[in-house]
Amino acid sequence: MSDFAGLDGRALRPLWQAVHERLSSGRPVSRVRIGPLDDEQRSALADLLGLDRLPDVRPSVALARLEEAVADAGGRTLRDVVAGLVGPLDDRAAVRQLRKDERDELWAWLEGHETVRSQPALGDWVAQCRSGGLIDGSVPRTRDLLSAALAVLAALPAEAEPLPVFAARMVSGDSHALDDGTRLSSLVLRALSAMHAVEMPGNAQQRRGMWARAGVADDELSGTVLAAGLRLVGDGLLSRITGACTQAGHAASLTLAQLRDPGDLRPCEGPVHITENPSVMALALRRFGTACPPLVCTSGWPNSAAVHLLRLLADHGAVLRYHGDFDGEGIRIAAYVLDKTPAAPWRMTAADYRDALTRTAHGPAVGRLTTAPWDLALTEAMAEHGTAVLEETVAGPLLDDLASAGAPSDETRGIRL
Repeated sequence: MSDFAGLDGRALRPLWQAVHERLSSGRPVSRVRIGPLDDEQRSALADLLGLDRLPDVRPSVALARLEEAVADAGGRTLRDVVAGLVGPLDDRAAVRQLRKDERDELWAWLEGHETVRSQPALGDWVAQCRSGGLIDGSVPRTRDLLSAALAVLAALPAEAEPLPVFAARMVSGDSHALDDGTRLSSLVLRALSAMHAVEMPGNAQQRRGMWARAGVADDELSGTVLAAGLRLVGDGLLSRITGACTQAGHAASLTLAQLRDPGDLRPCEGPVHITENPSVMALALRRFGTACPPLVCTSGWPNSAAVHLLRLLADHGAVLRYHGDFDGEGIRIAAYVLDKTPAAPWRMTAADYRDALTRTAHGPAVGRLTTAPWDLALTEAMAEHGTAVLEETVAGPLLDDLASAGAPSDETRGIRL
């Protein structure tokens, strides 16, 4: 005999299913509406509740009354009866809250990731990821994909690797992981577009251009970096190139191929200064000539050659100091340089910006601004004044700093590679 004799009839089935549905919501429930009921079902409900007449075709039943009825019928609770006749009760509200908590934790993790915090321009990318929702509705799958994208972004700029080679190195040997059309490729390209404040590439040629800008599918010759005042020791090609240019008071245009085989390198004991714009290097060479202190120019966004050189210098004792434009793009470039190399800011604080404004009463608009991680007050000051200060307009103080740093003597040229 059934443990629910008298309650498990076919005619009461709609009642138990409706109660099961409402109790599984996880929300407070006082009444449940059922129906439409046929005459047999209405009669069974009237018998259960002790009604003296048939209920409506779509009755609303108080759960308190049902509790009394099932207790009288067998001494059980309503939840026990419903679970026994229909199946275990869910708690959909708790499940929804758990899933919301998991999603919130995912997006908080992404927003707080080191790569995102060090390059605030990625904030727009984070917002795009969040608005796009979960991959296949899954938090773990979404996190795995985002983790892969962040690992790729942290490894850029690459060092002139073909895209399949770079992908295989970054994504568990999968040389197709960054092919056109893959989720990971689209995710990374969207991040690069946000960093550079450009539209998402719309065709294959534009996508190749974006990858090349990030040092992928590039070659060792086309990407170069300008350097002046570098004094390298040894008989290697790099030493001869930089030595000849320094002795002649000129800048050297160094390829990635040359930088990969540097020979003996002795960075100066003083800092190596870095500028965003070649015009500042030109002014430095004009002023200092053959005595120009060590100076590197990224020529805007640093390519693979620039990052390789700066890391090489830092690895062998050089102290790097970076200056760029006070505009939206300049702040994003500065954040990128400071993230990818051990460089420290050089005259790039809010106070420096305000001081520079005294020399530049009128300038172009600052453009789209993102946070400057090294000085949160800087972006606020730029937003307040709305005026960009380009690097060339503050060349005077920058060159004075170079003069104070001076060129290294023959006795104090640094350490050998």
